[in-house]
Amino acid sequence: MRTFSIDTTRTPGKHLQPDAYLITHAHSDHHGKSAMLSPNAVCSEKTAMALEIRHDRRFAGSMFKLGSEIDIMGTKVKTFPTEHTAGATAFYWENEVGTRILVTGDVKDASRLPPCDVLITEANYGDPADPACHFADDLEGMKSALFENGSVAFGAYEFGKAQRAVRLIRSFGYDGAIRMEARTRALTRSMLENAGELAGLDSKDGVFIVPPWDLDKLPWNMKKYVLSCRMDYPYPIIRISDHLDACGLENMVRRLSPEVTLVYHPGGHRPSKFSKHLNSIGMDSISIDQIGNVLNDGFI
Repeated sequence: MRTFSIDTTRTPGKHLQPDAYLITHAHSDHHGKSAMLSPNAVCSEKTAMALEIRHDRRFAGSMFKLGSEIDIMGTKVKTFPTEHTAGATAFYWENEVGTRILVTGDVKDASRLPPCDVLITEANYGDPADPACHFADDLEGMKSALFENGSVAFGAYEFGKAQRAVRLIRSFGYDGAIRMEARTRALTRSMLENAGELAGLDSKDGVFIVPPWDLDKLPWNMKKYVLSCRMDYPYPIIRISDHLDACGLENMVRRLSPEVTLVYHPGGHRPSKFSKHLNSIGMDSISIDQIGNVLNDGFI
């Protein structure tokens, strides 16, 4: 039997280690900052690169090209893109009795994920009763804001959302410099092949991408927007998400047709909300808060 630890911090060294720490992507709430220091860490090349840039640490584990099949101590594990960030990976394998297991991490596009028996997935926007969990990307709104007269700044997290913003801006036809701080530039150049000209914040004119909390550091008369589906920012929101909404999550589960869905992320109430919703429409599910310790004594 092989043991995989998924999106977790490292087990203390005095305890038995899992055969692999599977890191789905490089956002901090998936704990790669800790797991990346283990020789048992496993993630995509771009996830490892992003972790090293973000945390200024050397990735100590094994890397793979996204989409390839890897061997973890005799277990064949297939990898699939989820488009949540550059390098974001879903892991798929069969256990010793033939059960097909799929771990998604966070998902933006589930179209390439395979059917499975056990689905382990997220519910960042998994509360169907919450209007904030229903959305579609407002690409036209972002394009209109980009080409309005004058300089414009978009608030986007440095990893994931910022790179998607660059891809969208280029797809809209803008070929000028995009200004951002140094680490976001390093991430974007490493993650994207055709990012175009990226520049620093040493100008008051042009197109800017900065973290939402840094928008107030830019000139007061600059147009400012936040690319998000959250509504708690003091700036106009343009709905651009790197997640599926509640309907998208439900459709993903229907298409993958698992016997059971385990909702493991994020913290808070949404995993249980999404799990209860799935059960209410006839799809067996459990959320991680409903699971006790099922590890053997060597892991406790």
